[in-house]
Amino acid sequence: MLGERLAHYRILERIGQGGMGEVYKAEDLKLLRLVALKVLRRGSGGTSEEAHARLQHEARAASALSHPNIATIYEIGEGERDGQRVSFIAMEYVPGRRLTEAAAEADGVPAIVALVKDVANALDEAHRSGVIHRDIKPSNVLVSNGGRVKVLDFGIAVYCPAADASRETWSGPLAGAKGPDGELLGTVSYMSPEQILGRDLDARTDVFSLGVMLYELLSGRLPFQGATVGATFDALRHGEPEPLPFVTP
Repeated sequence: MLGERLAHYRILERIGQGGMGEVYKAEDLKLLRLVALKVLRRGSGGTSEEAHARLQHEARAASALSHPNIATIYEIGEGERDGQRVSFIAMEYVPGRRLTEAAAEADGVPAIVALVKDVANALDEAHRSGVIHRDIKPSNVLVSNGGRVKVLDFGIAVYCPAADASRETWSGPLAGAKGPDGELLGTVSYMSPEQILGRDLDARTDVFSLGVMLYELLSGRLPFQGATVGATFDALRHGEPEPLPFVTP
């Protein structure tokens, strides 16, 4: 796909992939700027209608937010790839590195805490707008070359009316803690106990995931883990993390 065009975007290089699609660095030929293009992978997650609904859901969730620590969504569109129509999201391109890499290069504990504080600020804005991310983890956070934190991937975000009664619910097929096929949505090691149990969630599930992420960045290991998925579930529900091996100044 490199060098090809998708709608008015020229694909430059592949920069990542997730459960739903592949992400490319691309050039917007209309506005002459670089973008990150998330292209729906064929056969990803159920029917094409369900996959498109999830992509549209992600675009709506992130575009409802405006914050310097949240990646900006430019548009959701469709184009032709190998003779077939595919959906995509065009979003802000953030040259930089993953949060884990930035934390490893950070100058001590206060610098790591400052990075996570920016993630907390982004989540505070999302929660004030009634949006729960549900998949906070280091791989969903970028740090730009200028040092700015950007939270990405609102693909399984959910709208919580209790957080913002002035907005209508638009969460569509992802309104609950589980997906349309009953599968848990999120990344096991960072899930809150309520998320694992498939219960209705509020903003506290993101706060729990944020704490897990901070623990991991400070200690180099996850606070709750097991040899199997089931063991990890049990550790999250009943376990206590080991105290950090140092005291934060």
